[in-house]
Amino acid sequence: MNPLLNANNLHVRVKNGGEILRGLSLVLNPGEFHVIMGPNGSGKTTLGLTIMGHPNYEITEGKLVFEGEEINELPPDERVRRGIFMAFQSPEEIEGVKILDYLRLLLEKVKGVDRLKSHDMVMEKAKEVWFTEKELARDINVGFSGGERKRFEILQALLLDPKLVILDEPDSGVDVDSLSLISLKLHEMQKEGKTILLITHYGRILQHVDPSRVQVHIIKEGKIVMHGREKLVKEIEEKGFKKVFEECGCNE
Repeated sequence: MNPLLNANNLHVRVKNGGEILRGLSLVLNPGEFHVIMGPNGSGKTTLGLTIMGHPNYEITEGKLVFEGEEINELPPDERVRRGIFMAFQSPEEIEGVKILDYLRLLLEKVKGVDRLKSHDMVMEKAKEVWFTEKELARDINVGFSGGERKRFEILQALLLDPKLVILDEPDSGVDVDSLSLISLKLHEMQKEGKTILLITHYGRILQHVDPSRVQVHIIKEGKIVMHGREKLVKEIEEKGFKKVFEECGCNE
């Protein structure tokens, strides 16, 4: 099986700032479910934004290869067209832009969907994540709860039908019902063959997914230092990152 994404010896710095990723390597195969965990400031979100091509993050060494093609210099919109999607931890409010208009434009520009058909597609998928026609007429994220913001991110993923879905702390500020729905949609996406890369500080969301499907990677100071499964998550929940790093010799 050829990897969907191969991050090889990535060194990444914030433009006009310091290095955050320091030789990180990770391979994601089609249909796999990966979880990145680590303390605050360890580089979790930087990894997601780098894969997505955020202009504030510069790869100074190493390669990002997606479906056999190096994408280091590929702009974000081209990465989206190739099948990479990222749901952000704190999506921005955009006043004056209606959800329905935005989603229809997204389908037309990224997927080449006919304007009339795009309306039907949005309405159909919106129901799956509990958005009504009235809610689709709201401005993007304005006055949204944490659960609504995250469900809106999932709605975009459902419409774009990406090959790689990156989620940055989807359990942050989310109610239990929304978290269960998000977990269900992630399960459905993986069954369809999509690769999931979930970035989180805590293991809360993993209580809502099948742990046997999940591969866990622990990042520390810009490098992945541990790999494991459900047992590793439970150990971190019980002991904390500091104690686990001491026991594994990761501080040396």
